[in-house]
Amino acid sequence: MTVYGLWIDYEYCTGCKACEIACQQEHGFDTEELGIQVLEQLMNGGQTYNFMPIPTDLCDLCTERVQREGRPSCVHHCMAKVMEFGPVEDLARRMSQKPRSVIWAPKPRPRDQRPFDGADTGGSAQ
Repeated sequence: MTVYGLWIDYEYCTGCKACEIACQQEHGFDTEELGIQVLEQLMNGGQTYNFMPIPTDLCDLCTERVQREGRPSCVHHCMAKVMEFGPVEDLARRMSQKPRSVIWAPKPRPRDQRPFDGADTGGSAQ
């Protein structure tokens, strides 16, 4: 069975958060629920920002959307084109050329079995 995932290139992420908004709209999440979250990291004595899109436990790689349109909402709406969706094996080859990148491959779970306790977004557990 082919395993699919996201390849994310942190080197060129601009921090626009289009992926966050696209995910929320695709899934109808509340403002505190995020399927992907862009974290900011200040480096070099405050001279440089790094932006890191991190999928959360709510991410299902837009299973329904992928069946209709071929790729997850975050990938489609990424303005800097720093995300790709595909077989993990193919993404790993791409990663060898880009040292500041990661591959994220979630374990597939039905939507009603995905956890949410606020931990993914910095909120408090209810």
